[in-house]
Amino acid sequence: MSDTFVEFSLSENIATITLKNPPLNVFKIEMTGQLDAILEDLRLNDEVRAVILTGAGRAFCAGSDISEFKDFQQPGQVVDLKLRRQNAVFQKLDSFPKPVVAAVHGLAFGGGLEIAMCCDLIVAEEGCRFALPEMRLGVFPSSGGPFRTVRRIGEGRTKQLIFLTDPIDAPMALQWGLIDRIAATGEVLKVAHALAAEMSKRPAKAFALCKSLIDEATRLSLPELIARSLDASDQAFTSADCKEGVRAFFAKEEPDFSQTLPALEGK
Repeated sequence: MSDTFVEFSLSENIATITLKNPPLNVFKIEMTGQLDAILEDLRLNDEVRAVILTGAGRAFCAGSDISEFKDFQQPGQVVDLKLRRQNAVFQKLDSFPKPVVAAVHGLAFGGGLEIAMCCDLIVAEEGCRFALPEMRLGVFPSSGGPFRTVRRIGEGRTKQLIFLTDPIDAPMALQWGLIDRIAATGEVLKVAHALAAEMSKRPAKAFALCKSLIDEATRLSLPELIARSLDASDQAFTSADCKEGVRAFFAKEEPDFSQTLPALEGK
């Protein structure tokens, strides 16, 4: 029987995914498949309105398990054995149709920071450190680091993180826009839960459609984005959520979007 390195729990329509590979939750090959299976389960579970991603123990995630590197040093091995699927699963998290909040404590280095950046919002405990130190090992961040970091903080600061390899602290990460909130020590899950709960109240169809447009904003041309926005808007305006939002507006009530979720491909 294989070990379990990724688990999830569900409370009040919010799922919490926990990386569990003590002491620093280094990311092993087995974790990719386990995370993939959990994301698929949560995507199809109508009870789940939002997701929190966190790590057990002393840290969020210290990056890849370097002891595995010896198996990746022949041409094609790292791609076939690790990176192709890892990139696919990280992209599944990035494009997840429901709100995802990373709750980071301790440190998020290398692949740990790469996976955190796949989440919609990142909450970090004060005292956290962030780094992309792969250059020290003769490689570079290979699961989204070069491009997802640019999307968050720009080219110059991304080059500082990757080329200089030095960690930055939570206040600097917040100033740069790498993270979105700082929580007091011991409060990161509480703050992440509050954000997830707030986003879980949003109309699920409109949220998923708008998230996809935001994600494509730097990839597509303006005419392509406008065309996709018009199609998405048509879907939003004809949804049950729109009917509820308009009803609640005229009734001077808070809308209740809890009964609807977007149609999911493959469900």
